[in-house]
Amino acid sequence: MQWHDPWLLLLLLALPLLFRRRRRQRPPTVAYPVLAALRAVGSGRRARWRWMLPVLRAAALILLVVALARPQLGKAATRISTEGIDIMLAVDISSSMLAEDFQLPNGRGNRLEALKAVVRDFVDHRPNDRIGLVLFAARPYTQSPLTLDHGWLLANLDRAHIGMIEDGTAVGSALATAVARLEGSQSKSKIVILLTDGQSNAGKVPPLTAAESAKALGYRVYTIGAGTHGTAPYPQTDPFGRTVYVRMPVDVDEDTLTKIADITGGKYFRATDTASLRLIYDEIDQLEKTEQEGLQYLEYSELYVWLAIPALLLLIGEAVLSQTWLRTLP
Repeated sequence: MQWHDPWLLLLLLALPLLFRRRRRQRPPTVAYPVLAALRAVGSGRRARWRWMLPVLRAAALILLVVALARPQLGKAATRISTEGIDIMLAVDISSSMLAEDFQLPNGRGNRLEALKAVVRDFVDHRPNDRIGLVLFAARPYTQSPLTLDHGWLLANLDRAHIGMIEDGTAVGSALATAVARLEGSQSKSKIVILLTDGQSNAGKVPPLTAAESAKALGYRVYTIGAGTHGTAPYPQTDPFGRTVYVRMPVDVDEDTLTKIADITGGKYFRATDTASLRLIYDEIDQLEKTEQEGLQYLEYSELYVWLAIPALLLLIGEAVLSQTWLRTLP
């Protein structure tokens, strides 16, 4: 069972205020200054039943509010197959990622900013995949384990910034950490997408050793070398506190990244700008998927009619009784 518009149930909180206001504004039922003659008559049996009128009205309004929220009962269920794989993203956040050789919608930006925009689109297009995130510089750090909560994953990606880990590039340790986070997964397909813009110069695990471990476990590794060819503008602060740009050489270790991909059955890509980076993630998006079975209700029956009809009958009954058997003096 589900509610189509559950927020309408909040109207139930307003009903006590409505009845309280009606009692305050109720006009006197007797327009005579002297009541001695009426007291002699007595209240009668009908007066003892006048409590029914507000009860009928309240019950009718409660039923109408619940009917407005549209309760629905699933009556046709089917098993559907969804496709998904487990993906660990390993992202370099060393200081070299500050180089501004990528283009963003509002102008030139650094490599990490461009990557965040591209990864957000990649994640949005894979709702059935469990995706995790490992950040690395001189050491790896698991920013998010494998999860289907992609909103939480992307929030953790947004919080990633250069400088949160000591500087360096530990490609091998980052890959080993990503592989470890995939262990225990029941998915038939498990991959790592590793992006870096430099040479491995830190960490305790050599990159090719980590690649052999991934191969032994049956994981594919897709590697991405980020950065234009030649030199790229890199921001620095001059003695006066101003930001200036100097040309720094782009030093992507394409040989090692290619070997990592080849060992694990993946593929190496070179992203020289935002457009090529987006195309790379689009190509990876076409990877083999595994089926996962789930239960889904395809048809719901509306229950509001079973509430609206009794509510209308109660309102009619209240109106008839208030004008006949339980009628008050004008």
